[in-house]
Amino acid sequence: MGGKYRITGGKYPRMRPRRRNGRLVAVMVASVAALGLIGWGTLQLIDVFTGGKKSTAGDAAAHCRTKAATAAPAAQVSDVPRPDRITVNVYNATKRTGLAKQTADELKKRGFRIGDVGNAPKEFDKKVKGTGVLLGPAAARNTSLPVLATQLTGAELRTQAGRKGADLDLVLGDGFKGLAKPAAAAEALTALSAPAPKPSADAPKKGC
Repeated sequence: MGGKYRITGGKYPRMRPRRRNGRLVAVMVASVAALGLIGWGTLQLIDVFTGGKKSTAGDAAAHCRTKAATAAPAAQVSDVPRPDRITVNVYNATKRTGLAKQTADELKKRGFRIGDVGNAPKEFDKKVKGTGVLLGPAAARNTSLPVLATQLTGAELRTQAGRKGADLDLVLGDGFKGLAKPAAAAEALTALSAPAPKPSADAPKKGC
């Protein structure tokens, strides 16, 4: 510069621009976003390992109902007759030959009286898909029918109104694989007449 005002020396003042906060704000936003992604990913991993189910009051109540139903003892039979006082007619509703006689012989060994043995009537012939059907008069529902049911797991119990006599019918179905094991059948028979345990008043209440 010429004239009156002249700058001398080898150093010149530098004009620095005002610092901007934009870069700092961008860094903060990126950090928050990264933390959010980490938290979201953690929740996803928790859902994967827990099956994505959240415990609610409704779920807890349903669990209590299921637990109570599972723990409930089987209905007690007021009058449990001995097997030697029960006459059973054994009928085969399957295509397998000799099944009725084989089953009748086994029931006889276990103390039951045996009546008729043969093919099932048309009402049931080739129409029973399950293990079998136990038939009896209405009076047998809580007496002899449950006793016979201890010998055949999964059998369907039915009563017939107006049926005369006390005999029971055992109709073998396609799902029949054999009678229950003698030990299991004896245990189930004992449980029919066993009194239901009474809950103790001093027992602490847990869970539900």
